[in-house]
Amino acid sequence: MTASPSPLRPSALALLVTAAAAGALSTAAVAAAPSAVQTPLAWFSFSGSLLLAVAAGAVTWWARSARELRGRLSHLTGELRTREAYIARLTADGARDAAARTADHDRITTAHAAEVERLITAHTAELHHLTTAHTAELHHLTTAHATELDRLAAAQQATRERLGEELRRARSGRAAAMAAAANAAGRMQALATGMLADLREMEHRHADEEVLGDLLHLDHRTAQAGRLADSIAVLTGARSGRRWAKPIVMESILRGAMGRIGGYQRVRLHFTSEAAVAGHAAEGVMHALAELLDNAANFSPPNAEVHVYVEEVPAGVVITVEDSGLVMSEVQLRRAEQAVTAESLDLAGLSGTRLGLAVVGRLARKHGLTVSFRPSARGGTGALMMIPEELISHAPAEPLPAPALLT
Repeated sequence: MTASPSPLRPSALALLVTAAAAGALSTAAVAAAPSAVQTPLAWFSFSGSLLLAVAAGAVTWWARSARELRGRLSHLTGELRTREAYIARLTADGARDAAARTADHDRITTAHAAEVERLITAHTAELHHLTTAHTAELHHLTTAHATELDRLAAAQQATRERLGEELRRARSGRAAAMAAAANAAGRMQALATGMLADLREMEHRHADEEVLGDLLHLDHRTAQAGRLADSIAVLTGARSGRRWAKPIVMESILRGAMGRIGGYQRVRLHFTSEAAVAGHAAEGVMHALAELLDNAANFSPPNAEVHVYVEEVPAGVVITVEDSGLVMSEVQLRRAEQAVTAESLDLAGLSGTRLGLAVVGRLARKHGLTVSFRPSARGGTGALMMIPEELISHAPAEPLPAPALLT
């Protein structure tokens, strides 16, 4: 847009023209007027001409300025309309885009809602199907499990009843067998006691040395049979041996034990004790000592000696049996001590070599004896049996009849 010409030029031109015209008229008027008023009239005419020229210039300037302002206003109005049209077009485009976006959003929202609804419906149907199948399977498994449990419980109960009945029969049979064994042991004890009495009476009646030797041999064999009967009685829980009213001296205890074993000739006694054992426990102590002596003699070489030592200690009397047989290993020592200290006795697990130790264990628990094993200084095994103080007496004691020992 070009710059408009300044309105001052036309105004100046109008001012000059007006001033010239007014000056000419004023000069003519002053010249025609009397001389007396020519000077005031000249000033007045000059002032009026000047004012008229200024007014004419001002009017011309304002008119020119008004035209220019109308032109600029028209131009600005055109630009404004152009911009309003552009804005209207932009607004229409924006509204159209917004409508399109709204339509797309509605379409996408509707499609998403439909897809979500479809997935929810499918998921619900699948969940219902799985729940129904799971419930049916669970019911089937629960029923089958309950049936199986009932079957197993019935089978277990039947097995328990059968085993209980078999156990009762076994216990009854075991009790009957133990009772029969105890009865047989009692009869054997009575028979052995009677035979020993008869043999002792025969020994006093016969003076022939050959007959006496045979009688002594039978006496010794009968004493061994009596010990076996006593062992069976101990293991079956029957009453074993006889009871004396008075204490029995230690020498009688030792020699009585020697008389009940086969290898008594190899036993050497070492004692000076004058202690005696209470009468009610004397038979048990003698029997336990006989079993220890028999083990020592059986597990020693045929010509090896077995030594017996008696020592009085504050807690009672300790009898030590030492042999020269094979040295027992740590495992064998523990097994032997377990045999004489076990609380319960399993007869089915006893072998011939452990039968005597089981008898010792029963007698030890009955009379409060303490039995232990250790390696012997003689190369074999040492068995120690401690008789507690409450079974020891130093009062006048009763000697036993001397056993029949062959020289």
